Amino acid sequence: MIRSFIFSDGKLVGQDLELEALRLVRADKGLLLWVDLDNPTPEEIKTILEGVFQFHPLAIEDCVAPNSLPKVEDYEEYLFIVTHAVDFTRTEKFNTTELDLFLGKDYLVTYHTAPLRSVSTLVDRYAKSAGVGPRGPDRIAHTLVDLLVDNYAPVVEELRAELEELEEHVLAKESGQKKLVNDLLHVRGDFTRLRTIVRPQRDVIGRLARGDSKLIRAKLLPYFRDLHDNLARLEDTAASYHERLMMAFDIYLNKAAFEANEGIKFLTAITAVTIPVMAIGTWFGMNFENMPELKHGYPWAIIATIVSTVLMVIYLKKKKWF
Repeated sequence: MIRSFIFSDGKLVGQDLELEALRLVRADKGLLLWVDLDNPTPEEIKTILEGVFQFHPLAIEDCVAPNSLPKVEDYEEYLFIVTHAVDFTRTEKFNTTELDLFLGKDYLVTYHTAPLRSVSTLVDRYAKSAGVGPRGPDRIAHTLVDLLVDNYAPVVEELRAELEELEEHVLAKESGQKKLVNDLLHVRGDFTRLRTIVRPQRDVIGRLARGDSKLIRAKLLPYFRDLHDNLARLEDTAASYHERLMMAFDIYLNKAAFEANEGIKFLTAITAVTIPVMAIGTWFGMNFENMPELKHGYPWAIIATIVSTVLMVIYLKKKKWF
């Protein structure tokens, strides 16, 4: 699906134009154009990216092929920016969706293969608002990425809730070990993926915030710097939660080792209790030709066995092996 918005002096003057109208608007330097490609067909990709805007083939290839990491590339006439949106659901768990941006002097083209809340929110805002709209494509790009980063907060909150639930299970007296280990590994993977996305995305926004590109106006640099700070705080939060998760994992391993040691200690105690019985019984079970104990030794053997066993039990209780 292709959506388009045309602005003139901050006012929305047209939307969802036909292909030929888009070509005319593209040629008019006094208009601001935003084109959003939402899960487009190969024909739509070729028509818009190659036909109308004539982007570099490498940029189009990077746009269509999934990129695991955010990045920014300067093609002089435009910037190609790769960002990632995140989402978290109980059924599908942690998901990421790539959002690609072509930022030119008087246009912005966005590309994504799945619906994004940040894009739909901005589309509704521009479609319904009668107030002042954007006066530059860098403003639209900043608003999109800002909304995208704002949507990180619910994801981090869901992961924090899962982390606290896991911490409670780790400290519980009885818990399903197999399920707990699987949950720990799954949440650790989610935090790792989140940090892998946030860190390079922070670097991308940092490059835009430094004013390295002429396509970002000077008055928007403070907004990009604020966005960079938000991503830095988000990365610190994700790092702290990841450390808590690793501590919980260490506690679980120590707890499992302690429980295993307790079991071994109990079995060792049972073995120690049976030592007197085994020693005395073995002695009297030997085949001697002349053994005086056989005549009057059984009562004493029984008494010695009981006394030594009781003493062994008392000793082990003092050592808290029972």
